[in-house]
Amino acid sequence: MTSSADSKWASKLSKNVGDEPQQCLTPPENAAIIAALFNAEAKEKRLARQVFRLQLLVTLIVAGIAYVMKGTPQFALAVLSGGGISVVNGALLAWRMSRAALTSVQNAHHQLRLMYFYAAERFLLVAVLLLLCMAALKLSPLALLGGFVMGQAALLTARLFLIRIKD
Repeated sequence: MTSSADSKWASKLSKNVGDEPQQCLTPPENAAIIAALFNAEAKEKRLARQVFRLQLLVTLIVAGIAYVMKGTPQFALAVLSGGGISVVNGALLAWRMSRAALTSVQNAHHQLRLMYFYAAERFLLVAVLLLLCMAALKLSPLALLGGFVMGQAALLTARLFLIRIKD
C-alpha cells in the first residue's frame, strides 16, 4: 500500500512542478547577451595572439635588416632586445586584460585600481628591462630604444589593422 501511495504522491508532485513555469538564473533575453560576451572575449584572445605573432615577426625582420645594414651582431642584438621588450610589454598587456575580464564588475572602483596597477606594472617592467639591457648587457641605447619604439609601433598598427580587417 505504501508504494501505491508513494507513487500517487510522486505523480501529484510532478504534476504540480510541471504546471509552474521553469525558473532560471538568467532570463532568456540575457542568454543572448552572455553568448555575445563570450564570443567577444574569444575574439579578443584570438586578436591578442595574432598581434603577438605579428609583433614578434616584425621584431625579427627589423633585427635582420639592422644586421644586414650595420653588419655587427651587437647592433642587431640591441634592436632585437628592444623589440623583445616591446613584445613582453604587449604580452603582459594582453594577459592582464584577460585577467581583468575574468573578475566580476561589481566594484568599478576596484577594477579601475587594478587597471592603474597593471599599467604601472608594465611601465616599471619596461623601465627595468631597458636599464638592464643598457647597463648590464652594454647594448647600444639608440638601437635598443629604436627596437623598442619599432615594437610598440608594430603593436599599435597591428591592433588597428587587424580590428579593421575583422570588421
